[in-house]
Amino acid sequence: MNTNVQTAYAQKINAEYLPAQTTKLDELKKLDKKVKQPALITAVSVGVAGALVLGTGMCLSLKVIGDMFALGIVVGCVGIAVCIANYFIYKAVLKARKKKYGEKIVELSGELLNEANGIAEADA
Repeated sequence: MNTNVQTAYAQKINAEYLPAQTTKLDELKKLDKKVKQPALITAVSVGVAGALVLGTGMCLSLKVIGDMFALGIVVGCVGIAVCIANYFIYKAVLKARKKKYGEKIVELSGELLNEANGIAEADA
């Protein structure tokens, strides 16, 4: 093995064991994920639950599960209502998370943009 390959390999292994250094961009991505992920998880969970309730109502009304047409219509309507409400739940969770983390995100992104503008002006 030649020395360049050995050096590159040693540097690669060294980088794996060094503690990770977080940059402002990494912190910004992490905060953005903290804002969006809970809203997405809530939306998917409520959406799946609503779809299952709607499906149960369909099965009841089509007499697949039992002979309860009227109950199937009611259960199906509840499922549809949950699916419709899901959008508003998503928006409410997202708005609450943006309110909680928004100031920090704007501050951090402003710092990054100022740094980028300073570098671009220095290059010009």
